Amino acid sequence: MTGRKTGRVYYTKRDAAGAQAVYAADLDTRAEKEITKLPSDLSPGGNLAVNADETLIVGLAVDPKGKAAPRELPAAEAKGRLGPRWAAGLPMVLYTIDVATGAVKRIHTSNEWLNHLQCSPTDPKQILFCHEGPWHYVDRIWTIRADGTGLTKVHTRTMDMEIAGHEFFGADGRTIWYDLQTPRSQVFWLAGWELAGGRRTWYRLERAEWSVHFNVSPDGRLFAGDGGGPRSVASPGNGQWIYLFRPEGLPMTGLPGKSAGLIRPGVLRAERLVDLSKHDYALEPNVTFTPDGKWIVFRSNMHGATHVYAVEVAKQNR
Repeated sequence: MTGRKTGRVYYTKRDAAGAQAVYAADLDTRAEKEITKLPSDLSPGGNLAVNADETLIVGLAVDPKGKAAPRELPAAEAKGRLGPRWAAGLPMVLYTIDVATGAVKRIHTSNEWLNHLQCSPTDPKQILFCHEGPWHYVDRIWTIRADGTGLTKVHTRTMDMEIAGHEFFGADGRTIWYDLQTPRSQVFWLAGWELAGGRRTWYRLERAEWSVHFNVSPDGRLFAGDGGGPRSVASPGNGQWIYLFRPEGLPMTGLPGKSAGLIRPGVLRAERLVDLSKHDYALEPNVTFTPDGKWIVFRSNMHGATHVYAVEVAKQNR
C-alpha cells in the first residue's frame, strides 16, 4: 500500500520462522521501519489498507478464537470460486494497527467472509469493506468507523439475482460508488451513496459499456471504465475498451416536496478511448485517474507482456 500523506510503502514480510510483521519503507532513501509484529492469530487473511493520515493500518484475519457457522451451499455454486469459501462461515476479525505505537486492536468480528478493505481518502476514521461471496447471495457493501462503531450496510438487495460490488470511494471521500445490476447481467448501473445523509444516485449505462472496474476523476465530474472480456457478466456484447464516461443527471419531475429520499437517476455518456480487443481480461485493467485528472492509467497485456499505460482524457487535434 502507498500512503497518501508521506508516499511511504507499507507491506508485510515473514521471518524465517514464518511470523509476519508490518513494515514501512521510504521510496527515496529505501530505509525500512518495522511497525509491528503481528500476533500469530492475526496473520492477514485478506488485504491491508492504510488510512488517510497514515496513523492506522487496517487488516483482516480468520479468527482462531471464533467458531465457524457453516451455511448451506446450493449445488449450482459448489464448483464456483466464491461459493465454498462463503459457505464455510469462517470466523473473521477486522483489526487496526497504530502506526506510531504498533498497538493492535480488534474492532469487528463476523462469520461473514470479510474482504476488500479500503480506507477513506479524506476521513482517517472511515473504513469500507465487503461481505464476500456469490454476489447474488450477499448484501456486500459495508462501512465501519475505526473504533468499531457505526457499522452500516450501504446497499440492500431487493430483487432476485440483484448484485452490487466493486465498491470504491470518490476522491473527496463523500460518496461510495459501486457496480449495480438489477438483475445480474440484465440492467446495468453505476450507483452512488453519500455517507452524509445517504442520498443515492444511479447512472444507467449500456451493456456494451459495462466495465470490470469503474473509477471517478478527482473533481468528481468524470468516470472511467475498463470494459469486459468475452466471458464477463455483460457478455455477449460487452465492449473491450477503456471508456470515459460523462454523467448526465435526469430532472426530478415528481411532486414538489415528495422526492426527498428517492434515488436520483441519470445516465453515463460513453466515449471510447483505447481499443482492448487484444487484451486478455484474465488481467483486470483497473483504471485510475491521475491526480490532475488529465490521464487515465491502466494495465494491459494487449501487446503480449503486461505493461502500465496511460491515455489522455482530452481529445487531441490531429
